[in-house]
Amino acid sequence: MIRSLRGMNDILSPENERFEFFINTATTIAKRYGFEYFEAPLLEETALFKRSVGESSDIVGKEMYQFTDKGGNDVCLRPEGTAGVVRAFIQNKLDKKGGIQRFFYHGPMFRYERPQKGRLREFHQFGVESFGIASVYEDSSVIMMVADILKALGITFRLKLNSLGCPECMPPYRQKLVGFLESVEEHICDDCVRRKATNPIRVLDCKNSSCQKVYIEAPKLLDNLCESCDSDFTTLQKLLTDNGIDFEIDNHLVRGLDYYSKTAFEFISDGIGAQSAIAGGGRYDRLVEFLDGRPTPAVGFAIGIERLLELIVMPEPIREGYYFGAMDEIGIDMVMQSAQKKRQSERVIIEYTAKSLKAHLKGADRVHARYCAVVGENELKAGTIWVKDLVEKSESVIKVETI
Repeated sequence: MIRSLRGMNDILSPENERFEFFINTATTIAKRYGFEYFEAPLLEETALFKRSVGESSDIVGKEMYQFTDKGGNDVCLRPEGTAGVVRAFIQNKLDKKGGIQRFFYHGPMFRYERPQKGRLREFHQFGVESFGIASVYEDSSVIMMVADILKALGITFRLKLNSLGCPECMPPYRQKLVGFLESVEEHICDDCVRRKATNPIRVLDCKNSSCQKVYIEAPKLLDNLCESCDSDFTTLQKLLTDNGIDFEIDNHLVRGLDYYSKTAFEFISDGIGAQSAIAGGGRYDRLVEFLDGRPTPAVGFAIGIERLLELIVMPEPIREGYYFGAMDEIGIDMVMQSAQKKRQSERVIIEYTAKSLKAHLKGADRVHARYCAVVGENELKAGTIWVKDLVEKSESVIKVETI
C-alpha cells in the first residue's frame, strides 16, 4: 500500500473541522483589521529564501526542499510565507504605489526536519504582512490581532517581546556579542561557533540547554538600543498594557529568520510540550529594499496551524440547512428535485437510500441539520413533504412546489 510521505499528513475529521474553524476565525479577524487576502505560489526560486531568510539560518542550511527543475532552474518549496509576499509586492510594483497595504494569507509550507508533535514537513501557516507604515502603533496592532485570534479560539497564551535594534544600534551590539562569544567559544556548540562568524545574534536562539546557560551572561540587546529603538520599544509596551495584553521581556528572543529588526514577538502555549511557540513575527523594514524593491517599512506575523489544532475550543455545532430523504425508493426522484431547488439558498444533505422515518431523523441529527424533510407514501400521493424542525421540535407538511 502506498502511504503518505513522512511528516506530510492528511487532514481528516475531526482535525478538518478545527482547521476550517481556525481559517474562518482568523480570516474574519484579519478583515476586521483591514487586511485583504493574498495568494503566492508554493514554488519559488531558491535565491529568494537565501537572500531573505538568510544563508546562516537553519531553514536555508538544513531544511529546504530544494531541487533543479526540468528547465535547469534552482527552485524550492516555500519554507515560510513572508519572502513570497515581499517578492510579489515588488514584482507587481506595489512598492512604487506607496501608501499602506495590508495582506493576509494561509497555506502549506515545507521544511525537511524531524517530524514531531505539532511540527511537520508539510505544515500550514496563517500570516499577515503590513507594508508602508513604520509606526510602532502598527506593531502593536498586529500583536493585538494575534491575541484576538487566539482568544476567539479559546487558546490561552503568553506573549514574549524583544527588540532587535536597527542599523544604527545593531553593529556595535554585534561587536560586543562576538567578543563575548570568543571568550566562551570552548563552552558553546559547533552550530553557535559557526553562527559567530555568519550571524552572531542567532546564537541567542540556540536550543542547546548548555549554550543557554552560557548566554545568561551575554550582553543584552535591550541595554544597547539607540534612542529611537528604545523609545519605540517603550511605546510598544505601553500600548499593549493599555489594551490589556500581558507580556514578558525575553532578551534571547531573536526569531528564526534573518530579516527581522526592531520589534520581535512570540506567542507561547504551555499545552503543546517543549516546542511551545504557536505564533510569532516582528518588523522587517529592510527586507523590501534588500530584495531590490523601494525602501518600505513592514511588519507581520505567522501562526502555525497544526501546532494549535488540539488547543482550539470548538463551539457547539450549529444546526443549519436541510436533510432530505425518502421512505420508499419511488420517492427518491421527488426528493432529489425538491432538494436541488432548496440548494440554491440552503445547505442540503440528501440521503439516496430509502429508510424508515426514525433512521432519517437519526441521519439528520448526525449531520447537524436544522430541518429533516421526508417523503413517505402519503406525501408522494399528495405531492407534499413532511418537515420537522429539529430545534423547535415542530412538524409541518408542505406542498412540494413551495418547499
